[in-house]
Amino acid sequence: MATRVQSVERAAAILQVLAVEDAPTSLGQLAVALGLAKATTHGLVQTLRDVGFVDQDPESGGYLIGAGLLELGSRNVDLNEVRSRALNWTDALAARSAQAAHVAVFDSGEVLIAHHVFRPDASVQQVQTGSTHPLHATALGKVLLAYDPRAVRALGAGPLESFTYRTVTDRSRLLRELADVRDLGWAAAVEERHPDQAGLAAPVRDRSGQVIAAVGIKGPVDALCDARHRPRTALATLVVQTGRSISREFGHGRVP
Repeated sequence: MATRVQSVERAAAILQVLAVEDAPTSLGQLAVALGLAKATTHGLVQTLRDVGFVDQDPESGGYLIGAGLLELGSRNVDLNEVRSRALNWTDALAARSAQAAHVAVFDSGEVLIAHHVFRPDASVQQVQTGSTHPLHATALGKVLLAYDPRAVRALGAGPLESFTYRTVTDRSRLLRELADVRDLGWAAAVEERHPDQAGLAAPVRDRSGQVIAAVGIKGPVDALCDARHRPRTALATLVVQTGRSISREFGHGRVP
């Protein structure tokens, strides 16, 4: 049986708490979240700060995910590799859903479309590959926010832009939605970027389990949602399955 090291587990728990917070977290808040004494929490946080995995805000004294950890955890995703590994699966996703399919990555604070498959009908459509979109108002962006601390930090501390009356601009509500994304394994954005348009998305992981991209579909609200604007379960399941299939192309879930 593998030996479990308590201090490592606690340090990992601290990083997990900080990863989902976009504002500095106080020592007291961390201690409560972890169920530890302040002195114990302080020792762990100071060690993480010393190695660059945690930063301390000079004004509030609160703690944030450190630049050193973000650099360590980041990787330059090869967009050509993403396209090539996702190509067949996104073609099938567009065909089976009858909607446009996209694969996107986090880039410079935005959602970057790495691959776009047209909706399989005769309507006029524009290529979106290479275009950028807001993180908080798209399903693809919400997946990246839910799993990538760099994306959360990129939102900054200012107000979130509103694109429609349904855009989630309240940070507390957005953080709750991101927790739901991690629980469900998929994200939705209904009329948050454009009226009458909805999107569903799921994560794409590499061999290590790190989320490196998001895959999803976009189309009319009445095609992706029911009469109460709730995402159709069958389509959400299809998107999740596609994300898992692309993840396997990157080695995730494969037995060595």
